[in-house]
Amino acid sequence: MTSTPTRFTGQPTRMILLLLAGWLIVAHAYADQGPLNQVRSTVEAVLDNLKNKDLPKATLTDRIRSLIKERFDYHAMAQRALAVHWKKATPKIRDRFTELFSKTLESTYLGRIEAYTDERVEYVKERIKGNKSIVDTKIVTANTDIPVTYRLHRSGDKWLVYDVKIEDVSLIRNYRSTYGEIVNNEGFDGLLAKMEAKLESQANESGSN
Repeated sequence: MTSTPTRFTGQPTRMILLLLAGWLIVAHAYADQGPLNQVRSTVEAVLDNLKNKDLPKATLTDRIRSLIKERFDYHAMAQRALAVHWKKATPKIRDRFTELFSKTLESTYLGRIEAYTDERVEYVKERIKGNKSIVDTKIVTANTDIPVTYRLHRSGDKWLVYDVKIEDVSLIRNYRSTYGEIVNNEGFDGLLAKMEAKLESQANESGSN
């Protein structure tokens, strides 16, 4: 007697297809959570806002600050910038420094990126090692390519930036050298005062434009 193969029809078949489709969607979403794609989403959102000439300046600034804040780990960046002096600082000084440093980073990063608003950004590659990663990008201009490298660490399902190298110059290393010298010569009060004065000067220049 020949047995007839069982054929799955109707509801069971639809359930299998739905489960398979759901798995594919989840797998695709998980793949999109890599550091390169997360950096891409932030950079593209920043550039899209910069290109929107109809946005009031205050709205533009708020949007970009929100985007950068979501992707940058200001606490980790502040700690690295202050280096050995971080352990010597009181919690109050650490909090104030982190606040001022985050504003400084926003201004510096935005100033660099804003200069290339109309250029094309290529997302070259990502390298992941444990909970750390490096994302290489480049800004393609008519005359040259500007390399921009992001160093990130994993925090839950997010990859957060803790340093940015623009044309092989590390923002954190650059500030670390400057801030270390000021702390050695003028202490934490001197450093905070200089940071406040610099930010105030930048705000006045921006307001006058």
